[in-house]
Amino acid sequence: MVVATMRVRPRGRAGARLARALASGATVAAVAAVVLGLSLAGAVTGEVRPAWAAPTLDDQVYAIARELRCPVCEAQTVAESDAELARQMRAEIRARLARGQSREEIVAYFVAQFGEGVLAAPPARGLGLLLWAFPAAALAAGMAVLWAFVRAHRPAAAGAPPGSAGVQQVAAQRAAHTPARPPAPDGSAGPRPQGRE
Repeated sequence: MVVATMRVRPRGRAGARLARALASGATVAAVAAVVLGLSLAGAVTGEVRPAWAAPTLDDQVYAIARELRCPVCEAQTVAESDAELARQMRAEIRARLARGQSREEIVAYFVAQFGEGVLAAPPARGLGLLLWAFPAAALAAGMAVLWAFVRAHRPAAAGAPPGSAGVQQVAAQRAAHTPARPPAPDGSAGPRPQGRE
């Protein structure tokens, strides 16, 4: 079996140093050691869980607490806040999850207690629908303005076919601004080209 190898010739001193470093097994071994060390560190601390593992109770409490705003805090969710009410709300979430209630039931309980203002994301109906639709509408309007601006300020195409309106307009403007040449002494329309006789 024939194996083809490709050799890249580095340019300059820095490229040569990089090529030598990569060619040596020390760099590859160091990178492998760092990756292995980081993955083992996660395994030793118990932070690594398989992707298929079910979320723990703490994960579920945190996920629901992120969906709820703290009623006494300024712009913080229940998950982020250290206020006493936020702690009580997290404990209530934990207790309700332990009793087997679903996320929807728990969120509905807090909405009934505090109103829709407790939701971190506004509902997509009524005035909340405007809040959800405004960013998309603003993006579409901005793109339309940008498109119109680019179309209005685009230079004429260099490869436009002769006779197109843009080419005719440019030719007319040049003819209007070009001064007339005086006739040559021999009666021709202009000076003869140099070098031809």
